[in-house]
Amino acid sequence: MVIDDPAVKAEVEAVFALYEAALVGNDVATLERLFHDDPRTIRYGAAENLHGMEAIRAFRRARPPQGLARTLEGTVITTYGRDLAVAMTLFRRDAAPGRIGRQSQTWIRFPDGWKVVAAHVSVIDEPA
Repeated sequence: MVIDDPAVKAEVEAVFALYEAALVGNDVATLERLFHDDPRTIRYGAAENLHGMEAIRAFRRARPPQGLARTLEGTVITTYGRDLAVAMTLFRRDAAPGRIGRQSQTWIRFPDGWKVVAAHVSVIDEPA
């Protein structure tokens, strides 16, 4: 298995950037397209535990579009072979001083492209 094959890593970096733009722009259709449409897909959020694409879809469609802007830092994307990747990042929001968000995503390449199959988002007080 090749870890961090440059071509595969570039693909995942591009889809990760697409996801981030869709997230801060509240492009719900793109966000839904980038998650694997399956009852086994999971997204644990800052205040919700979503099991299955139907729950993720309902959350995205009901979420207010305000306050989504953020700044990423420390992003690490690692690919394992040609079809699996993990993306980890920290984020900050101006509206939450003293807090830092953490996001992790597991991406799998399917015939119709890269999709998130598991995601976790949490926000904690800034470590000392």
